[in-house]
Amino acid sequence: MLTDQQMQEIDENVVHTIQTCFDPEIPVNIYELGLIYQIRVKSDGKVGIKMTLTSPNCPAAQSLPAEVREKVAQINGVTGVDVEIVWDPPWNPSMMSEAARLELGLF
Repeated sequence: MLTDQQMQEIDENVVHTIQTCFDPEIPVNIYELGLIYQIRVKSDGKVGIKMTLTSPNCPAAQSLPAEVREKVAQINGVTGVDVEIVWDPPWNPSMMSEAARLELGLF
């Protein structure tokens, strides 16, 4: 069983790790793009991630979730990773962080 502090540290490491994953068509990481809807760290070290893609026809539909799963699984303390692709709510550019919008010149 992980302590609350350990779970918080894993959560922060998951965010930092996901920030190293990029949509191949957009030069911004998927966290800042707003593609990560939820991160849940359980007391047994399992991490659940709900994410979406920019569109159902996204060319990275297979590779991005696998990359997230593989990278998060390597974090110290993580015992398993479940990545779920969801389409509700549908992603749109307003979900991007301010940093992502600035990077892409969308102001």
